[in-house]
Amino acid sequence: MTFHLVSWLIVQDWRGRVLLGRRSGTSYGEGEWGLPGGRVEAGEALAAAAVREAFEEVGIVAEVGGLDALGLCRYDHAGAQGADVFFRARTWTGEPRPLDKTSEVAWFDPHVLPPDALWWVAGVLRAHLLGGARLSELLDGWTEVRVLV
Repeated sequence: MTFHLVSWLIVQDWRGRVLLGRRSGTSYGEGEWGLPGGRVEAGEALAAAAVREAFEEVGIVAEVGGLDALGLCRYDHAGAQGADVFFRARTWTGEPRPLDKTSEVAWFDPHVLPPDALWWVAGVLRAHLLGGARLSELLDGWTEVRVLV
């Protein structure tokens, strides 16, 4: 089984809202709202991957040194294993817009996400952004992200 290492960027505006993009032209979560992010490339730093993915998907430029490391969620779910690493950007340049693998972008209150968001996004935001968790897990048979630390 392949192990996926994925970096995600939680872009948060001055009102506390988070930026989501509607996924398009991708094999995972087609048509659903998700955070900008993707697989870490060989030799790439975790934070750099999050910054790169956000630029490619929603057109914003964030600085690695300006990110907050929020935590990691290990998953073993539906035949996929991996670790998702979450960073937060409170400052960036550029106007968010749909680009690669994204058909639209919008700001959402992290407590009130659209019903068609990727099923795990709400739990991750509760755990890592709102709850301050550093480590969480999501395993087969679980319907929620569980906080470990």
